Amino acid sequence: VVGVLIIAGVLWWLHARNYESTDDAYIDTHIVRVAPQVSGQVVKIFVTDNSLVDPGAPLAQIDPADPKVRVEQAMAQEAQARAQLAQAQAQIKVSQATYEQATASVLGAGAQAVSAARDLDRYDTLKRTLPAAVAQQQIDQARAAAENTAAQHLAAAKQAKGAAAQIDAARTQVAAAQAQIANAVAQREDANVTLGRTLLSAPIAGHVTQSTLALGTYLQPGQQVMAIVPIDVWVTANFKETQLAHMRVGQRVDIRIDAFPSVKFRGHVDSIQRGAGQAFGILPPENATGNFVKVVQRVPVKIIIDSPDPRNYPLGPGMSVSPRVEVR
Repeated sequence: VVGVLIIAGVLWWLHARNYESTDDAYIDTHIVRVAPQVSGQVVKIFVTDNSLVDPGAPLAQIDPADPKVRVEQAMAQEAQARAQLAQAQAQIKVSQATYEQATASVLGAGAQAVSAARDLDRYDTLKRTLPAAVAQQQIDQARAAAENTAAQHLAAAKQAKGAAAQIDAARTQVAAAQAQIANAVAQREDANVTLGRTLLSAPIAGHVTQSTLALGTYLQPGQQVMAIVPIDVWVTANFKETQLAHMRVGQRVDIRIDAFPSVKFRGHVDSIQRGAGQAFGILPPENATGNFVKVVQRVPVKIIIDSPDPRNYPLGPGMSVSPRVEVR
């Protein structure tokens, strides 16, 4: 009997040494918390608890009345700014035509001033050489004409300068109108973004849980209204650090889920966390102070379920699991 027990014990040890198992394991996933980005009253609800949703599926509708008004206001401001731009561009053309006309007037007045100045010069020369040939009245008239045409030329030049300044002013108005258009467009886009955010949509595919939505509820930005459990789940197993000596990524895992004891799940080791779980706690241990008692730590190991397809079973975070990893 002793011999049989010894042989049985050796055979059991030779078999058991090929596996590492733990009861400290559970179904895990990244739960997505859904919260609105705008405030408002709930007017429609499209899902219920445990509903399966696809990415982008509508979840709830917040009253869009105020955002719609802001969109319409932004569109009106944009239309007004574009009208001002068209007016400023037309004013540039008018100012350009006025400037060209003033430039032509400057040329005409300049030519008349030069002609009158030459007439005056000729009368003065003739008066000096033949005093009796020119009457003083003619000289006075020529001088008056020269001064008048010179003044007209100066006035025309100032008008041309003013017309050029009007062109610059019109161009400034165009730039200001363009800036107003850009501002109105930005406000319109921002209003459209706000309007789009009144519809709560599912960010991922999964099942709706912990919904607190009700018609008429007033929501605030950041207020959690539901959670979505993704379809893809895995097992997080907390093995003792003394069990990791031969554990490697890719090793086969037999998985027993307490909710489905008759189903034999198979999987593989996906990754091993770099660090014990307690190191990531809110208050990590400080072994350098006080008395120290060595405690075997546990390290999270991520296990992927390969078969059967876990999506065919109602698996959710927190369900108890007992994995057994084949390490040899």
